[in-house]
Amino acid sequence: MPVPKRKTSRSRRDKRHANKGIKQQAFTQCHNCQEFIAPHVICKACGYYKGTKILATKSERALKRSESRQAQQARRQATQQAMQAAAEEHKASASVAEQSKEEEQ
Repeated sequence: MPVPKRKTSRSRRDKRHANKGIKQQAFTQCHNCQEFIAPHVICKACGYYKGTKILATKSERALKRSESRQAQQARRQATQQAMQAAAEEHKASASVAEQSKEEEQ
């Protein structure tokens, strides 16, 4: 029976088994947007999985962010206007009080 003349090195042994784990990856199409995706994975393009909306897409998040920013700016403007109106009212009441003091003297 033949016997190896030399010990097979680890690198030589491992090279033989290097391609054992490589397999062709399967792809399916998203039922909502027809984008190619890996099976059993949420579609990154539309955010659907098995016909149910799971993730908010990048464009949806950007739209929601812009709407919230606009609402925040509107609230800031409203508070600034209210503060200006209160300041003007305070000035008016102060001038009325000064006029009444001058009339008393």
